[in-house]
Amino acid sequence: MSVKKKLSLMRAGIMESLQFRLSTFMTLMGNLVYLILVYYLWKAIYASSGTDRVNGMTFTDTMIYLILATAIFNFLEMFIVWDMSRKIQSGEIVLDLLKPMGFRKYMFWSTSGALVISFFLTFVPTFIVVQLITKGSIHMGLNVVYFLISAVMALVINFNIDMLVATICLYTESTWGINIVKETIVLLLSGATIPLAFFPKGLKAVVDYMPFRAVYDVPLTILLEKDGTNELEGLLGMLGFQLAWCIILSIAGICFWNHSVKKITVNGG
Repeated sequence: MSVKKKLSLMRAGIMESLQFRLSTFMTLMGNLVYLILVYYLWKAIYASSGTDRVNGMTFTDTMIYLILATAIFNFLEMFIVWDMSRKIQSGEIVLDLLKPMGFRKYMFWSTSGALVISFFLTFVPTFIVVQLITKGSIHMGLNVVYFLISAVMALVINFNIDMLVATICLYTESTWGINIVKETIVLLLSGATIPLAFFPKGLKAVVDYMPFRAVYDVPLTILLEKDGTNELEGLLGMLGFQLAWCIILSIAGICFWNHSVKKITVNGG
C-alpha cells in the first residue's frame, strides 16, 4: 500500500470528522463535566488523607495527570469494534474485504485522520490550558518530542487491542458486552482513571508488564517529567516497552485476523 493511498485515507478521515463538529463539542462538554467530578473526588481524597502528598503525588500532580489522561483518551478513542459489528450485520464488510488493500491497514489509516483532528481539537487545547493554569508546571524540552513518539506507539497499541476485540465480531456478530469490558479494563489498568502510583504494590507489579500501561501511563510519564529527571536509560526502557508491545500485538492481531476472516458469516451469506 503506497504512502499516497495512506495519506488519501487519512485525508478522507479528516474531512469526515470535520463534518461532525457538534459531536466534538458535545464530547468536550461531557469531558468538562467528568473533570469537574474528578476534581472534587480527588480533592476529598487528599483532604481526608491529612497530607499534601499521597504515593509521591501532590493534588496538583494528580489532577494534571488525570486531565491529560482524559485528553489522550479523547484523541486515541477508536470505534473500530462498533464499526466492525455494524459492517458484519449489514454485510458491508464484504465490500471492504474486496478493496485492493489489507482490511487492517484500511481500518488504521481511515481512522487515523479523525485522530489527528481530535489531537488538535482536544489534547492540544487541554495541554495549553493546563500550562496556563499551573503557570508552566510541565517541563518543555525533549520530553515533548519523546512524548509524541510515545503517543504514536500508544495509538498503534490501542488500535491493535481494538482490532483483536473487533475480530471477535466475526464469531459473535455483536460484541457490545465484550467491548464494554475491554474499555473498562483498559481505562482502569492503563492509569487513565486512577494513576498507577495509587495501585497496591502487588497489582502494580503485574500491571507494569501489561500493554494497557503503554497506552496512557507511559506517554504521560514521559511528558510529565520534571526538568529532565527521567534518565535516558529509563526513557529508552519505556519506549522499548511500547515498541515490544507494538510488535507483539501486531503479530497476534494479524494472525488472529487471517485465521478468523476465513470463517466470516454475514447476513445473506
